[in-house]
Amino acid sequence: MSSPLPPPPPRPRTPRPPGRGTAVVAFLVAFVLASVTTLAVVLVVDQVRGDRDDDRAEEGRSEEPREGDPVDVPELEAPTEPALAAAVSEPREDSVYPEVGDPGVDALHYAIDFSWFEEDDAFTATTAVTFRATTTAERFQLDLAEHLDVETVSVDGEPTDAFEHDGKDLVVDVPVTADERYVVEVVYGGPPQPVDAPTTRSDFEGVGLQRSDSSDYDGWLWTMQEPYGAFTWYPVNDQPADKAIYDITVHTSPDWQGVANGVLTFSEANEHESVNRFHADAPMSSYLSTIAVGDYELTEDESDSGVPLAYWTPSGDEEILAAIEETKDALAWVEEKLGPYPFDSLGSVVVDSESAMETQTMITYGNTGYTLSPEVIVHEIVHQWYGDKVSPDDWRDVWMNEGMAMYLQMLYEAETLGADVDEYVRSYAAADQDYRDEAGPPADWDPDQFGTSNIYVPPGVMWHELRTQLGDEVFWSMTRAWPYAAGDAFVSTGREEYWAWLSEQAGGDLTPFLTEWLLGETEPRTTF
Repeated sequence: MSSPLPPPPPRPRTPRPPGRGTAVVAFLVAFVLASVTTLAVVLVVDQVRGDRDDDRAEEGRSEEPREGDPVDVPELEAPTEPALAAAVSEPREDSVYPEVGDPGVDALHYAIDFSWFEEDDAFTATTAVTFRATTTAERFQLDLAEHLDVETVSVDGEPTDAFEHDGKDLVVDVPVTADERYVVEVVYGGPPQPVDAPTTRSDFEGVGLQRSDSSDYDGWLWTMQEPYGAFTWYPVNDQPADKAIYDITVHTSPDWQGVANGVLTFSEANEHESVNRFHADAPMSSYLSTIAVGDYELTEDESDSGVPLAYWTPSGDEEILAAIEETKDALAWVEEKLGPYPFDSLGSVVVDSESAMETQTMITYGNTGYTLSPEVIVHEIVHQWYGDKVSPDDWRDVWMNEGMAMYLQMLYEAETLGADVDEYVRSYAAADQDYRDEAGPPADWDPDQFGTSNIYVPPGVMWHELRTQLGDEVFWSMTRAWPYAAGDAFVSTGREEYWAWLSEQAGGDLTPFLTEWLLGETEPRTTF
């Protein structure tokens, strides 16, 4: 996620966006933009689409059925055994937000069929979750927002009434056996509505599915869901240690488009509806999933390294398209630092927000000058390595994502300005102690202040200090290597594994250094 901006300098280079600060920069031109199967998989139930108009009439969401026949959407192919095997994770109870997620469930595949028509008050959806039970138990549960209505639940194709939807917990009273796979299918719907965000940041008040009401984006849907909130639009194990593959099908008005993670595998429209289907084959944490629905147009491009690029921007908005097209140059810059892009495609979607989010292979950008700046684009692209390919397995270690993204953003800004890197990073470091005092150390932060500057700037400065001590060759070698330490796998991991790996790469124990920087309440001394 893009970071909140630090306090304004004496001479800001550009006006700051509403509700945000700007960085303290010691250079004459001060500029800081912040960040940030044994069982076949149940297919998305296409027959539900045929009843969708009747359902809306019964639920009072549309008094008249829509004219015309629905688009003939092909059945969704079940994921292969290797694909499911690649999504096996080691779920855990989060130490910061233990009420979200369930370590008894290891989600392997989400098949989401989602419908939104802007004249309605609610969306309808069917989600089939293929999961591995991690323990033998009499029941299992997923996260699903309290304000959503569950119509039916089935397990392995058998309908069941043995479920409870209490608060955000969808508990299914069906026995499961450790290491066996199951498919739970849920038919549900409700208003697009976020839940409270555990943060003091001004750029987002709620997390999860949002409906815009501004004049230019009236009725558009989008998501920002860090550290959680995916459960506001689908049943999910909403904790970052559990990665899964995704197929997302979006139905909307004929002149609108639905956008989600991965590559577009089906797209068709008639007088009744528009349908887009996306496939994300690289396992991802739920907070990195995304959906957006609105009057979008697609522009396709390709990076210099051959990565397919997709820009989903508001129809006819050439200014926003021009800003997003900076992705091509930004990706080339990041690849010079971190090596080849770790996914098969890179998409961008612009939404009615003041923030940006590193949603995997389909980055979500707010529609402000800040969130569409080249610095933020660089920041979110870096996350595809740090945060997406390798994710934290617990929210206490979100610094692993934001520290490296922030550091490369600093380097990009300094290079763009022609500034001395040491002096430029020192300008960021000036507020380190204030950030620790406000929200805690980068790896031991206040749970009510998620995503504040303490998880961005101090660990970003830390990386520059480590680079200074180790030298460029060792530093950049291990910086490029870490996302691939698990080979081609897409994994979640924690500080214990990371710290030990860093020490091995550095040729000495880095634990005292990392402890001081990440767990210390006092700003460490720098040597650059």
